[in-house]
Amino acid sequence: MKLLHVIASMNPTSGGPCQGIRSSDAEMHLYGVQREIVSLDSPDNAFLGMDDFPIYALGPVKTAWQYSPKLLPWLIEHLCNFDVVIINGLWLYSSYAAWKAMRIVKRQIAKKNDGRKLPKIYVMPHGMLDPYFQRAADRRLKAVRNLIYWELIEKYVVNDADGLLFTCEMEMVLARETFKGYRPKKEINVGYGIKPPPEYNDAMRTDFLEKCPEVENEPYLLFLSRIHEKKGVDLLIDAYARLIATGYQLPKLVIAGPGLVSSFGKKVHQMAYSNPQLQDKVYFPGMLYGNAKWGALYCSDAFILPSHQENFGIAVVEALACAKPVLISNQINIYMEIEAGGGGIIADDTIGGTIQMLKRWLELSADQRREAGNKALRIFNDNFHITSSSIAFTNAIK
Repeated sequence: MKLLHVIASMNPTSGGPCQGIRSSDAEMHLYGVQREIVSLDSPDNAFLGMDDFPIYALGPVKTAWQYSPKLLPWLIEHLCNFDVVIINGLWLYSSYAAWKAMRIVKRQIAKKNDGRKLPKIYVMPHGMLDPYFQRAADRRLKAVRNLIYWELIEKYVVNDADGLLFTCEMEMVLARETFKGYRPKKEINVGYGIKPPPEYNDAMRTDFLEKCPEVENEPYLLFLSRIHEKKGVDLLIDAYARLIATGYQLPKLVIAGPGLVSSFGKKVHQMAYSNPQLQDKVYFPGMLYGNAKWGALYCSDAFILPSHQENFGIAVVEALACAKPVLISNQINIYMEIEAGGGGIIADDTIGGTIQMLKRWLELSADQRREAGNKALRIFNDNFHITSSSIAFTNAIK
């Protein structure tokens, strides 16, 4: 089976969808799926050529819509070379161009009767139909823009596709709440998974401590995600400040990820370092890669993410795979699986919820924390291992 992914970017720093494609590629080969990618990345990007699958980079893009004049002609020419096309994500030119190419090629086939066959077309929203994005107070203008765009374009992208592919049950349920006129032909929960992490070795710890030497031989909680308003990192720092002010003894907090140079990143950095009680508690090592990332996970006491919205949360699953308990909000769409399996602590995405989550963690004994870690690993193996998700994905698109 030849599969084409249409995606805005395959830059590793963009996270989520492109990471999922990379993580599952070897497994998908076992089931006879050959992948190719068309993206809007600039063709001179350094990461191109490092993957085992071809990436046709048709950027650079123009405007915030990420328009590229090369994409539509490329799709019209090559669409029928594939058995299945997956449109990854919404709200950008890439999804519109794939839908328009499908309509153009369909008309061409009907007119010429030249033996070509239109591939199956699926949309994988990756959480972009979550009602959070229409309801969040800081997204009111974007919500109006999305509503207009939905009526003009995206509704047809969604409803004309052969089906929508969702990463978890919660994502599929939430997508039904967001827009009127949402009538996909088929909804399929294909799940999502990652490869098991590399086994721990001392080089991981060494590489991590080079980035964050302040936590050597110290217990710490790990926030590993973009430093962004949506992720609730400000709640986490505020909760730390309030608990320490009332006498609680908290582990150190490592906030690792890109975004520290953004206006929000500077704000949360100031929140931490303007408070004398947090200056030797909170550390920002930046984005972690490779051994340093795995060292941060394996050496942590637990992973923490009080996010306001998370479609899947690959970093959450990576923590589970490292046998680490996860302290997360109930706005992360896989929280029910984690709660049911006992692999973490779940709370509201509020300052009160974050404080309560930290208090509950502090109340656990060492044995209870170890058991939560063991349960976390079982949750990963039962729900989020790359093998099971790849089988489900392949069966869904056949």
